[in-house]
Amino acid sequence: MYARYALIVSGGLTSIVLIVLVFSIDSGSGFAQSMQSASYQIEFDSINVGGGRGESDSYIIEDTTGEIASGPSDSASYQIRAGYQQMNETYLALTSADSVALLPSLPGITGGVASGTTSVVAVTDSRAGYQLTIQASTSPALVHLTESTAFPDYEPAGAFPDYSFSIVAGTSSFGFSVVGDDVVDRFLDNGSNACGTGSGNDPNACWEGLSITPSAIASRGDSNHPDGTETQLIFRAGVGANALPTPGSYRATTTITLIAL
Repeated sequence: MYARYALIVSGGLTSIVLIVLVFSIDSGSGFAQSMQSASYQIEFDSINVGGGRGESDSYIIEDTTGEIASGPSDSASYQIRAGYQQMNETYLALTSADSVALLPSLPGITGGVASGTTSVVAVTDSRAGYQLTIQASTSPALVHLTESTAFPDYEPAGAFPDYSFSIVAGTSSFGFSVVGDDVVDRFLDNGSNACGTGSGNDPNACWEGLSITPSAIASRGDSNHPDGTETQLIFRAGVGANALPTPGSYRATTTITLIAL
């Protein structure tokens, strides 16, 4: 399931005019374990008098005999699919994002930084929780609409995002940060100078570049239905002094995917 949203920005010698976020939902299967320990999970159990598993080169069959208390049952608030390996149904919802305006406009000689924020709310009733990922459709992510130029993807100095968004004179860069109750550890900070450590989640900290490979930005290990959890995405484009990027309009297309665990 996909929904497309145009995020508009305008103005300036170097203007970043359009970012399109493509949201998708992976329906996946979420399992409510009937029994579990630190080492094992029993995802299905059955009260019966017989049955088992049979295999050949072409087929696998799992059956049960004499099962009791099986079948679907529904009410206004609940659904139950009782019985041996009844179909699992997991609820997933991902809200649309508002348009992002990267402001102010960026002059090529003196340089500067333009930022914009949007957010999504992820909801699932999966007892194992969910994961939210982001990926870019191109590398670099932010490309000129008519010329073969682009803003390089932001590159952190180390294995984790940079605490501060830093642009060197003569260069330009496009990156993002994430804020929310479920953000993954790499976007947490120590409150002073490092990311990937501590419990802080400063919206002005922990910056990295987009990638064409999906990257986890938020995750939790249990259901958050019905309220869901909001995750904010902060996009930032920076131009260093005398970088002189090609004037015009730029576009980045990203995909945010919600997966039930």
